Amino acid sequence: MRELSLRLLFVWIICILFTGIFAYIARSIHVQSISNFDEPIIDFVQGAESPGVTSIMKLFTTIGSTTSVVLLALLILGVLVWKKHRAQAVLFAIALAGTGILNQVLKFVFKRERPDFHRLIDISGYSFPSGHTMMAFSFYTILAYIVWRNVVNSGSRVAIIFLATMMIIMIAVSRIYLGVHFPSDIVGGVLASSVWLFASIAFYQRLQRQKSGNLQTK
Repeated sequence: MRELSLRLLFVWIICILFTGIFAYIARSIHVQSISNFDEPIIDFVQGAESPGVTSIMKLFTTIGSTTSVVLLALLILGVLVWKKHRAQAVLFAIALAGTGILNQVLKFVFKRERPDFHRLIDISGYSFPSGHTMMAFSFYTILAYIVWRNVVNSGSRVAIIFLATMMIIMIAVSRIYLGVHFPSDIVGGVLASSVWLFASIAFYQRLQRQKSGNLQTK
């Protein structure tokens, strides 16, 4: 129990820290002092433009789209329910649904306009924080967490973490490359989804530990 309490304390400290960094970025956007961070990264990423790279980036943006995420999420939820991992299915659903709601709320609050230069695809809506990044981070991180808990093979664990990390990075970078997000939108998205995701996992672990304790006392 003491180990769990210390773990939860660490998670809440991380959540508070990430919230503080998110607030700092949001303030920097508001006072228009974030360009020194955004512009060099945009120049570097978009400097790699070529027809082949553009096709790859459009592919990753499509993978990170709402339609793709919903279809993949339904497939994974079906597998979890079929395998009788109902608690993990609930965690997975709550993590993704909460991320989507949080993103829409934050976009409405900050109402940052998207970049208006060198845009390779047409898109509407506000820019901060990046919805693609938030959903990609939550989707692939929670998926990696669930696989980690259900697979004992170390090679499979390493593989899912590597795959999850690469998918998150590529989807996030594709948004900068295609000119629809600032890098600060990406960082803000990772921070926001991290807070929601870590809190959700911490709550899930606490409930599972309590459930296990109740079963042992019966």
